[in-house]
Amino acid sequence: MNNLLVRDVKYLDEQYRIGEGIISDDAFKQLEKLFIPVDPEPDYFNQKNNKLLPKLAKENYKEFLESLLTKTRLSIQPKIDGCAIAIRYIDGKFNKAITKKGFDVSSKIKQIKNVPDCIPIKRDFQIRGELYATNQVAGISQRITRKYLNDKKGIGESLRFCCFQILNGRLNQYETLNYLKKCGFSTPDSYFTNHTSEIQIYKKNWLEKKIFAKYPTNGIVIKINSRKLQLLREKSLSQNNEWQYAIEK
Repeated sequence: MNNLLVRDVKYLDEQYRIGEGIISDDAFKQLEKLFIPVDPEPDYFNQKNNKLLPKLAKENYKEFLESLLTKTRLSIQPKIDGCAIAIRYIDGKFNKAITKKGFDVSSKIKQIKNVPDCIPIKRDFQIRGELYATNQVAGISQRITRKYLNDKKGIGESLRFCCFQILNGRLNQYETLNYLKKCGFSTPDSYFTNHTSEIQIYKKNWLEKKIFAKYPTNGIVIKINSRKLQLLREKSLSQNNEWQYAIEK
């Protein structure tokens, strides 16, 4: 990585952290070069060798927090109750959309208004998010979404797609969300903290509907911000190999 790119990325990260989320087109193009596939041949979209989308751990989030340094930077996002969807873009154009189990739902997802047909990225770009029903509570949102995906007919007027992950990217959570916004995706409201002890406060605020009230949620999701630490845990053979956890009631 050349010195110019290192300098730009460092500067952008510092600006984001102080609340000045402004990025120039030139810096955006430079940032694009950071995306190196984690798997050189990802097969989530390969019908002959489907790999299920990763599951979200939710067994014991307190053990997860205890396995981290107390000042680990974390992202807090809504756990939206809908259907998990992955979308692939090739040379900037919508290519394919699949469900969590690998079923092709491209024709249905292309009808969702806030899913862009084209993005400003000329390469293989794979993202993940949640399709959900607006103005609904958890449970009903999921039923409406599943019905839409399973029916041959129907228009998803009340459905929206919320994008929160780049499957073949190497940016941290903060940078990922800003990059996705720049590409035209809707991203979840998110909070960041450098103290694992504050997670209980966010859980309490969610239960009291002080945060994430506009989504049909059945919990919140805590994620390690650092992509480097995410990858280290993914490849770890120890029991602490998760980098995101769901917190439910």
